[in-house]
Amino acid sequence: MDPQHIGSSVRDAWDRSIVPTLERYIRIPNQSPLFDPDWKAHGYMNQAVALAREWVDQQQISGLSSNVYEIDGRTPLLFLEVEGDPSSTVLMYGHLDKQPAMVGWEEGLGPWTPVLRDGRLYGRGGADDGYAVFSAVTGSSSAAKRAARPTSLPTSTCWPRRSARRVWSSASTAAAATMSSSG
Repeated sequence: MDPQHIGSSVRDAWDRSIVPTLERYIRIPNQSPLFDPDWKAHGYMNQAVALAREWVDQQQISGLSSNVYEIDGRTPLLFLEVEGDPSSTVLMYGHLDKQPAMVGWEEGLGPWTPVLRDGRLYGRGGADDGYAVFSAVTGSSSAAKRAARPTSLPTSTCWPRRSARRVWSSASTAAAATMSSSG
């Protein structure tokens, strides 16, 4: 693997597709259920999950499957699996809910208005774990493309069992904890 080539590939992906998608994500006022008790009725969580899943599917990663799991009263879980080496495990986790809007934003900035300034993206969730799915998928995909044997990358699952797959997940903590404990 050539680290410079991987770095260039990842930077290109961020500029070309991730930052524009993060800007769309920032516009979704998807607050944590603690701050938005009517999150289900508002539909923002589903919008955020759909946006992330749409982006993942557009990456056309060989062997990737994406599913959304929902349990009544819990936030949805975006569960991604890619075939990989069954002899090792990696779990990558993130969330798509956000903290409340808060007050005190600098002039020209706001929680649901993305602003790219001096190479930094401002807006609620843009510098939080909301970008985890983009980082996990882009980094792993780039490494797999550069590996001599793409199947030599680790595998994982967020279920409490072994799987011959690598997994990326992104949802709220409550959904992942519920899914993992439902075994």
